[in-house]
Amino acid sequence: MTTARKATLIIDGQAPIEFPIMTPVIGNDCIDIRTLGGKTGMFTYDSGFLSTAACRSKITFIDGDKGELLYRGYPIEQLAENCNFLDVAYLLKHSELPNAKEKVAFEATIKQHTMLHEQMVKFYQGFRRDSHPMAVLVGIVGALSAFYHEAEDFSDAEHRTISFNRIVAKLPTIVAYAYKYTTGQPFMYPRNDLGYTANFMHMMFGTPCEEYVPNPVLVHALDTIFTLHADHEQNASTSTVRLAGSSGANPYACISAGIGCLWGPAHGGANEACLHMLEEIGDVSRVPEYIKRAKDKDDSFKLMGFGHRVYKNFDPRATLMRKVCADVLKELGLENDRLFKLAMELEKIALEDEYFIEKKLYPNVDFYSGIVQKAIGIPTSMFTCIFALARTVGWMVQWEEMIADPEYKIGRPRQLYIGTPARDVPPLDKR
Repeated sequence: MTTARKATLIIDGQAPIEFPIMTPVIGNDCIDIRTLGGKTGMFTYDSGFLSTAACRSKITFIDGDKGELLYRGYPIEQLAENCNFLDVAYLLKHSELPNAKEKVAFEATIKQHTMLHEQMVKFYQGFRRDSHPMAVLVGIVGALSAFYHEAEDFSDAEHRTISFNRIVAKLPTIVAYAYKYTTGQPFMYPRNDLGYTANFMHMMFGTPCEEYVPNPVLVHALDTIFTLHADHEQNASTSTVRLAGSSGANPYACISAGIGCLWGPAHGGANEACLHMLEEIGDVSRVPEYIKRAKDKDDSFKLMGFGHRVYKNFDPRATLMRKVCADVLKELGLENDRLFKLAMELEKIALEDEYFIEKKLYPNVDFYSGIVQKAIGIPTSMFTCIFALARTVGWMVQWEEMIADPEYKIGRPRQLYIGTPARDVPPLDKR
């Protein structure tokens, strides 16, 4: 990264002010405006941070125009095809893929942390049975900070690694228990003879009545979903984790804040919203009607699962999930299921319709991952929990990158105040 080039700012004809231009390894150049306020007394206004880089990062890179997603420089397509989720977790944490010895050691370490403290198990009973599982996740993950105090020593790299291993290992257990609690079924303890994703499916769908044998096709599908959602640069929830962490908050509290942000339908809840949309449409015969409504600017109906704020081309994760979706439906014999036929018809029309092609409203990863999870048997209310489980890896790595950055400061966004100007408080009888 170089700062040899300069950007010149002239305000009201005054003397020019120069700011360094920072050139990244790949991606857009950035004008370094950290001294703007001191030099000019002015701030920049950028609602939604559409043109603002709030940090320097070595973790994930997205080129939305090319439809490219890289984890530590590796294309997501290659990682999804050649690695499992824990390989990707190791990569994001340690910057390189594990060799055979490191892979075995890392998987063994994660298995040591899969169980929850028995007092934490009792916390679930404090929630109503009909609580949204994301609400349960916010509470349980935040409560980890009450059990593991050493996580507060952020200066210790070893402690940060322990916190990473611990939360990555416990999230499948926490998510599965949230599901079991809503169904009234007994919690299933982790089985360390199973792989990461297979063990999660055991805790989700197994019962003490009989042995649960995970279907390898479904395990691969869910593991792929985890991989595709492990990180996604500086999105809303990741920025939330970084902002919370900038105050020195406990990492588990920061992850809890990220889960709360992810819950929104415009973010992690998009695949849940997609399934609700399919249920609303109801039947293949009604697809043309809803396609017409989606094109009508005056209609409140929105076609969920199509288009993406970052990707101006096809979402590379969607390409991967489309194949996984087909494999799962074939494995389960669901090609003719009403809901899945409806989804495939919607996809077909959207990919052929000039309106959607012109606006580049291609099916995104949420469209396919929702269908896959529904087919596997995961209820719609749990979709965002699955997302949170996977994204926790990225959140923890992003949090540590910020903490270890010698330039890091507490986040303090500015504002453009448009309220009432200063005024005096009138006496009570004059109000």
